[in-house]
Amino acid sequence: MERLVASGLHSGEQEIEASLRPRSLAEYIGQEHIKNTLSIFIAAAKARGEALDHVLLCGPPGLGKTTLAGIIARELGVPFRITSGPAIERPGDMAAILTSLQPREVLFIDEIHRLPRSVEEILYPAMEDFGLDIVLGKGPGARSLRLALPRFTLVGATTRTGLLTSPLRERFGITARLDFYKHEELAAIIQRSAAILKVQVEPGAAWEIARRARGTPRVANRLLKRVRDYAQVKAQGTITLEVAREALELLEVDEAGLDTLDRRLLSTIIERFGGGPVGLEALAAALSEDPGTLEDVYEPYLLQKGYLQRTPRGRLATKLAYRHLGKEPPGETNAQLRWFQDTSIEE
Repeated sequence: MERLVASGLHSGEQEIEASLRPRSLAEYIGQEHIKNTLSIFIAAAKARGEALDHVLLCGPPGLGKTTLAGIIARELGVPFRITSGPAIERPGDMAAILTSLQPREVLFIDEIHRLPRSVEEILYPAMEDFGLDIVLGKGPGARSLRLALPRFTLVGATTRTGLLTSPLRERFGITARLDFYKHEELAAIIQRSAAILKVQVEPGAAWEIARRARGTPRVANRLLKRVRDYAQVKAQGTITLEVAREALELLEVDEAGLDTLDRRLLSTIIERFGGGPVGLEALAAALSEDPGTLEDVYEPYLLQKGYLQRTPRGRLATKLAYRHLGKEPPGETNAQLRWFQDTSIEE
């Protein structure tokens, strides 16, 4: 596997993170429909000796898009190259990557929606015709030259499908949307990770961590490692249900899986903006947070669980959010009731 982007993790942390990642579809827990369809497409491509069609993986952060891309390459038995949209700044950067690919190689572009438009245009002929158009010279004497590329598989990952242009989105032959995980799936992931980390976790404790993990394997593994630290210092290393609850309380992760920023976000909408609606930019400024982080990382779970609504005028805290924070929902005027009921249109 070749990585073309720098990681913020130290080598030891990278090794731990890599060890927790499943290496095959059989080891990959959850997303059963996606696994079943991918296994068919991969088997067919291998039988024909062809490159797999291009794959677009969509969904909130932490659901396993990068892991799944690596598994696709491993199941195909081909090289795997990783980069990201923000790391490719110029068309020449993309051209250098494409011309160095081997036949049937898997190129993974994380955050593909953040590719500059000029770079994206390089991909159109590369994905569709496996060719690279190069312009030689300038002005009236300029001419175009097409270089042939080996047939490869582009796997793109995005948290913001709506930001992909139609020409790019239409060139993916396979689109898979990853959903939040069920509690039992996360509990199984936690038990598997605990075995790799050589820490003993009782089933009740695994379930407790799972139900507070926001439906996200990355969060589940992060909580497991922090609970492991707590158990090592306070409980002779064994994670029981009581130890898990004590550790999660210390981490300020409540029983619904909401952390400090989740609760701050909801309470800010309620206390400073009267329950909403409030625009994303105003909310981000009030929280001193990046709007993209709020929209990509925090809002999907809050929306799915019914704590937050999006309307054409902005974000609204729901009655469930009021109750979760121990606050009394305001008396509803006709206008407020209309906004609470409007879930069909997003801001």
